[in-house]
Amino acid sequence: MPKYREHLPQLDGGTFLTDGGLETTLIFHDKIELPHFAALDLMKDADGKEALRRYYATYASIATDSGFGFVFESPTWRANPDWGKKLGYSGAALAEINHSAIALMRELREKYETARSPMVISACVGPRGDGYDPGVVMSENEDRDVSQRTN
Repeated sequence: MPKYREHLPQLDGGTFLTDGGLETTLIFHDKIELPHFAALDLMKDADGKEALRRYYATYASIATDSGFGFVFESPTWRANPDWGKKLGYSGAALAEINHSAIALMRELREKYETARSPMVISACVGPRGDGYDPGVVMSENEDRDVSQRTN
């Protein structure tokens, strides 16, 4: 069972940090090319995973050093069937990317979490279209179907 499934520590108060713009940082500061602005593509090889580790370590270290909690927001914003198809991922490969991304977040939590700095994992698979204009909105049944395929 996930560590904080029954009770999220941020509900007890205290300050929690999160990261500050994953894709923007990777593209403009680290000069990493992300197809379709998709950080999930970095999950496919060791170099990409290491770039993600470095990115999250910066923020998790600040939280730990300051005694704040931290929310790891996984690199899965484009890890849904519509964007997955545009990126060339099969349904099975997309599910594996999602699982691998959460495994990476767990690895980082194990490394940086302390009693003073609880760290939770959040995972968003993002909008079907553009983040500012989702285009076609899924029905509740479509959403449930997609959720079941990616779990």
